[in-house]
Amino acid sequence: MKIKYILTSLFYFLISGFIANSFVIIVKIPQILFAIIPVFILMNIGAGVLTVRTREHTLKYCYHGTVLLSAFYLSLILSVIYHIVLATKRLPDDYGTFIWSAVICIIVHFIIFWNGIICVYLTSTQLGIKIRVIGVICGMIPIANLVALFFIIKTTASEVFFEVQKEKLNLKRQKDKICATKYPILLVHGVFFRDSKFFNYWGRIPKELITNGATVFYGNQPSAAAVSECAVYIRDRVREIIDETGAEKVNIIAHSKGGLDCRYAVSKLGIEENVASLTTINTPHRGCLFADYLLTKLPPAIKNRTAQTYNMALNKFGEKDSDFLAAVGNLTDSYCSVLNNELEQPKNVFCQSVGSVLKNATGGKFPLNFSYHLVHLFSGANDGLVSEEAFPWGEKYIRLTPTGKRGISHGDVIDLNRENIKGFDVREFYVGLVSDLKNRGL
Repeated sequence: MKIKYILTSLFYFLISGFIANSFVIIVKIPQILFAIIPVFILMNIGAGVLTVRTREHTLKYCYHGTVLLSAFYLSLILSVIYHIVLATKRLPDDYGTFIWSAVICIIVHFIIFWNGIICVYLTSTQLGIKIRVIGVICGMIPIANLVALFFIIKTTASEVFFEVQKEKLNLKRQKDKICATKYPILLVHGVFFRDSKFFNYWGRIPKELITNGATVFYGNQPSAAAVSECAVYIRDRVREIIDETGAEKVNIIAHSKGGLDCRYAVSKLGIEENVASLTTINTPHRGCLFADYLLTKLPPAIKNRTAQTYNMALNKFGEKDSDFLAAVGNLTDSYCSVLNNELEQPKNVFCQSVGSVLKNATGGKFPLNFSYHLVHLFSGANDGLVSEEAFPWGEKYIRLTPTGKRGISHGDVIDLNRENIKGFDVREFYVGLVSDLKNRGL
């Protein structure tokens, strides 16, 4: 794929470089325009499209834009050199040829650049807000704009390579349906988020699981409420799924506070016989000392104002059961100590937990890069929100340890930022997790 990309980019570089600097030839042979114009139009419509094998249209357009930007980058360098040489030969006797050649060159590069940059800005997931903003800011600054463009091209090219390989992998194992578990999967979100058809809490994970044969449902509990209250929603949701599918049980995968909600529902609300497995992801089973600190040290006026603002905002979106303070209070070390004494580990349910840590604060997105230091002060190694020692629970504990200096944050572990992290393929991790449930007969 990389070799094909290099060859394709070089091919379009030669075309764009020739067209951009063709004024002198056009003057001598005007008929060449009948070839140049159609080729230039076709290049801007379909550069690279036929050389990338993917069913995803957005990925094709991203690759198209990346090829155009690569061709633009190389052609621009060639054009600068060409016009320096042209200036030495034509100036000061022939300003007209030099100026018109420069004008044609600028127009050609203008079209190629904006075609490419619009394509990648509209279709790339990995550029993110940060690189996009840097690209805009550096756009009018000489040299800096070339550096920014280099990183844009590098990022989008890597994205295309990665996604094409992933698509090939899924096609290769399509018949195996490695995620087709006996019982459906129920994904349960954490605190301060809500399942939505407009923004999936679990990022690209559900689609990957479904592609590999899984049947996926969502928890739909309140974004912020007491564990005992959210557990009622989980209980009702489990029974709804069983009625809808005819399955005897479900496999629950729950993130953060969602893990506490599910433990409560299974142990106290009578659905143990309806749950085949419970996997908790970065759940604070032993609470967060940081949450204790906030609730005890923050002035009551600030706590109440924050809670009231949050509850009112969610109420406007139709969520009547929000209780900010109850949700945060149920994440404290003191509350979880009581909860762990009350909740017995279910005997007929396969229980496991997953945990990850950031290796440094810069590895996390805001606000986790900020809270990392505070949590580290109280509890040591953490994922930006929960300490590592709070994660282990159940029969099996999986510690995610990626290569590199970054680590995996509380948001990374559910693909919240849709980021391809070096050394950790979050989608493939969940495919492996669910595949293991299938192999266990669940």
